[in-house]
Amino acid sequence: MGKEYLTIDDLAQYLNMRRSTVYSWVENKQIPFFRFGRLLRFRREEIDAWTESHREKTIDLNRKAKEIFKGVKRSRVDIDVLVKKTIEEVKNSRYNLHHGKRTEFKGLGRKEVEDGTL
Repeated sequence: MGKEYLTIDDLAQYLNMRRSTVYSWVENKQIPFFRFGRLLRFRREEIDAWTESHREKTIDLNRKAKEIFKGVKRSRVDIDVLVKKTIEEVKNSRYNLHHGKRTEFKGLGRKEVEDGTL
């Protein structure tokens, strides 16, 4: 028969966690524990039930994440259209450093760009 009550070290090893993580859970009252003066003890059966309750939450989160990703895949076409439209707007409009105004860019030749005669 194994120990019914676990110490911090036993619990950390049992859950494969750091002692500091277990202390943090105790401090925030996230895990069931007993305090005997300065000593902390954990009942193995309560810890098992606590870990199972967290397992259920993880399954729900995974299901919600899958639903979110399905929505993202559907709207991908809309995002592609938006990106293409934005790129076209940027290509058609340039910032003129000399006047501080936006000017239409209609395919200036390389010579004009190199000379700086925008």
